[in-house]
Amino acid sequence: MKNSLKPARTARFALAAAASLATLVVPATAQSAQRSSLSGTAVFVQTDNTGGNQIVAYHRAPDGSLHRTETYGTGGRGGVLTGSVVDHLASQGSLAYDRAHHLLYAVNAGSDTITVFSVDGERLHREQIISSGGTFPVSVTVHEDRVYVLNARKGGAIQGYRLTDHGLRLIEPWHRPLRLDTATAPEFLHTPGQVSFTPDGTQLVVTTKSGGNSIEVFNLSRSGAPSDRPAVNSKEGSVPFGVTFDAHSRLVVADTGPNAVLTFRLHRDGEAELVDDIPTAQQASCWIVRAGDRFYVSNAGSDSLSGYRQTHGAHLASLGNTPTSPGTVDTAVTPDGRFLYAQTGGKGIVDAFRVNPDGTLTRIGTTTVPDAVGGEGIVAL
Repeated sequence: MKNSLKPARTARFALAAAASLATLVVPATAQSAQRSSLSGTAVFVQTDNTGGNQIVAYHRAPDGSLHRTETYGTGGRGGVLTGSVVDHLASQGSLAYDRAHHLLYAVNAGSDTITVFSVDGERLHREQIISSGGTFPVSVTVHEDRVYVLNARKGGAIQGYRLTDHGLRLIEPWHRPLRLDTATAPEFLHTPGQVSFTPDGTQLVVTTKSGGNSIEVFNLSRSGAPSDRPAVNSKEGSVPFGVTFDAHSRLVVADTGPNAVLTFRLHRDGEAELVDDIPTAQQASCWIVRAGDRFYVSNAGSDSLSGYRQTHGAHLASLGNTPTSPGTVDTAVTPDGRFLYAQTGGKGIVDAFRVNPDGTLTRIGTTTVPDAVGGEGIVAL
């Protein structure tokens, strides 16, 4: 697989057979060095607007402040889960960056599609729109040439793809229903929350929130095919939502049931062994992001971020709470760990913070994203 794509002006259209959708296909070329030199200055924010989903691009200045440059239509529509207010997708990972291939993946929940953009510094080129293989996609994850999307409605499902020189190719046998209780009200609490590859790409982790009160783990074959059934790790009262991994590939989960951060050791059979449990003492602790040995949890009900430092082993020690604008949801940290950006869905604002050497956060600005109230999905490059 070549590592970059030609500019959009060289693109051609092809029909995606698996999805019966128009797919914009761009041949590969050698521009990775140029893009790599430019890619460290951008923040991309998804609006999830139901009238037309968009990605708003921002230049990230040396001081971490954001300056809007352009807005890009995904060619699809956003969606709103019933009962949601500040988090219309009620998920983490609805916008994902593929650093190896300089691609950005966005879910269009209202259109049941995925949009693929090539990334050229702070500019995006829309390359492909393809079926999500289900209903209401909310999360997407990538590892090497494999991509998986999480569909939230009708019991939930995962769908896998292979990345080729002609874009994403939907692999029909890589579809697995989750069979969750997604019809119970309020809907946004019962749909699944995130799909994520483990760091080595051998397993897929799915959080089910109240739809299953479980962390479900699919083992993957060498080809990328998921096991027929996942290993189900469930606990009464648990509402696992957002996930990340520490430097030792342990799974770190924001669990909004007890409002706590849980750390697990994942075994080869998919069993999740609990090794640390620390409460946030906040409300609606749902999203989590890692910055080195530090972790930050978004508390939508408390309008705050809770910080933690991993001290010895898997233990997390609290760094305190930092106020945000109303409705703290998805977050992103720059690759160098210097800045954190938090979407706040109450008013469609992104709060920018400097990450201090001791792990505490200092607010450096707020940016209102057009038409993004309730929106989710943010990436920092």
